[in-house]
Amino acid sequence: MKPIKVAVIGVGNCASSLVQGVAYYRQNNSSEGLIHDVIGGYGAGDVDFVLGVDVDKRKVGKDIAEAIFAAPNCTAVFQGDVPATGAKVIMGKILDGVAEHMTGMGEKGFILASEPEATKESIVAAIKASGAEVLVNFLPVGSETATEFYMECALEAGVAVVNCMPVFIASRPEWEARFREKRIPIVGDDIKAQVGATIVHRVLSSLFAARGVTVERTYQLNTGGNTDFMNMLDRQRLGSKKESKTEAVQAMLAERLEDENIHVGPSDYVPWQKDNKLCFLRLEGAQWGNVPMNLELRLSVEDSPNSAACVMDAIRCCKVALDRGDGGALIGASAYFCKHPPQQFNDDTAAQMVEEYISTNALAAE
Repeated sequence: MKPIKVAVIGVGNCASSLVQGVAYYRQNNSSEGLIHDVIGGYGAGDVDFVLGVDVDKRKVGKDIAEAIFAAPNCTAVFQGDVPATGAKVIMGKILDGVAEHMTGMGEKGFILASEPEATKESIVAAIKASGAEVLVNFLPVGSETATEFYMECALEAGVAVVNCMPVFIASRPEWEARFREKRIPIVGDDIKAQVGATIVHRVLSSLFAARGVTVERTYQLNTGGNTDFMNMLDRQRLGSKKESKTEAVQAMLAERLEDENIHVGPSDYVPWQKDNKLCFLRLEGAQWGNVPMNLELRLSVEDSPNSAACVMDAIRCCKVALDRGDGGALIGASAYFCKHPPQQFNDDTAAQMVEEYISTNALAAE
């Protein structure tokens, strides 16, 4: 089978972990760390990265395999030997993709390339010329206009989309309808981590509900030292991120909490943490006889590798959809892999929906 051709918007830490992972699974005959070993006949190493788009001068013009290790990327290097892809990172369009304070943070922030910014026509042409089948959006939180720009490019170029960011595309009916009308699949919005703050919070909330404990208050506080957390120092960029994470938790509660009793979202930027993310989570509830109880948890994960398994599965689900001619939001995959899908389901139900969609029998039925 031919590899799935993938274009990446934003060659940051998440892209680095994803590209490293493909090289890792190509070189190691292992299924460890994967949610699915094979989807639609494609393994985790069956991806070719054919186009990268960024605006940082340390990445633009370089092969993707080199650009993923350029500053300000700071994620774990677990596969240092990444063969050249033959695909260069091209200059993108900035719009609101770069927060103003991020260009004043020196080497840890963004250093904008001097090349002319891309146009819609140039991006569409580059996607088509690359042969990309799936476009992965790794833009920073708060990149509303920039994300919509690249979604327009994807629609015109006819490529499937994995929208990893909390800019609502798959979950907005007007956008989803456009993908459906063109028979272009999309998985979104806002990718979950493999075992991260949101999925743990959801599972614990479901556990409380299943065991008859009423959740009265809860918080999830997160700190990190990567560019994602630096970007979110601008609180004006956090609206959709907080909504996405909060709704992912609210959907698992037996009864929806009042806004004052739930706080979910980024807390602070701690530079020396680099790509390590700390989550501090608390649930307060009432048991038998209205007796109070609480649970506190501290979770430490390397942030970017933690999302890569979900992104890899989403890419392969998009390829299955392309092979079948399916368009629009992939409901099960979006619910299982994303925080803000078009329809929320509990994680067991969403997992079963994915299994049914990608099963051999389902493919044969087509």
